Amino acid sequence: MFSFFKTLSGEDKGTPEERLAKCQQKRDWTGMAKIYYQLGVTAMEEGDLNRAHLWLNRADTIYSADDTVYKRVGEKLADDCSERIGQLEEKPLPYNGLPAQIGELVDTLPDMKLRVWCLLSLSRLVKLGQRLGTLSGCEVLGKLGWVVDAMLKSFQEPPAEEVFYRLRDIGAAFYELGDSPAFWGMGNEIPVSGGAAFQVFDLNGMGVLLDLDACLDNHLKMIGAMSQGEEPPYPESGILTSTLLLDYYVRTGSGTPEETSGCKAEWKRIQDDYDFVCQDLTWELVTQRVAAYKELDILG
Repeated sequence: MFSFFKTLSGEDKGTPEERLAKCQQKRDWTGMAKIYYQLGVTAMEEGDLNRAHLWLNRADTIYSADDTVYKRVGEKLADDCSERIGQLEEKPLPYNGLPAQIGELVDTLPDMKLRVWCLLSLSRLVKLGQRLGTLSGCEVLGKLGWVVDAMLKSFQEPPAEEVFYRLRDIGAAFYELGDSPAFWGMGNEIPVSGGAAFQVFDLNGMGVLLDLDACLDNHLKMIGAMSQGEEPPYPESGILTSTLLLDYYVRTGSGTPEETSGCKAEWKRIQDDYDFVCQDLTWELVTQRVAAYKELDILG
């Protein structure tokens, strides 16, 4: 088993946090990817598999977003990182187990109830998105409130053409943010009352940006299909567990993330929402629940 660890000297000295900060200042994305990879390898060798998942996926996100960075880190590192991530996907980690549990419930719902369930999870990201949207380069996250309102309304009546295309553009912007240094390179973060700061990069672990894009894209395809009298595509449900924010609890905690109070509270909300959509629904009830969730701070 090879390693990219080297004897630290000169600028390589310091804690990983200090070295990452230096890379951020210099916009040394290659150095940042290597540090995350090194942290992941160490965590994996020490049996800390949740942190291994956290750090290795951060490394993968950075070098996958930039062809120049990918060439500089080299295929050997990238291949080993990918192989390790693949191994972790087979482990009993919350990153794997919690979505699998939700997946079993997804299969019990008709399409429209599943779409409403997804919208409820999306609604709980609005408050966090508003705060992250104040960060440079992350402004699109501040549009989640408008997105939720537009989606809710479009379930009840066809959207205007300008609304349709704005939803499409926002979905594309979510995807593009995932490749931007504003997401993974600049150290963008917001304070959390009574806890460690939340980094926008903490959205990485559950693929939140990709799930936002997938959710919107699927919704627009549903609208298009219904306008043509065609069968809509099966709903994208990855957004259901995006609100768990596992990377944040792994990065800032000392125990298992699913045992933190924030993660446990959100897990209960996800399950409560399932019970809610299994009942007889009215758009008035859904609108009330969405409105309450839009004001909820899931980090609180």
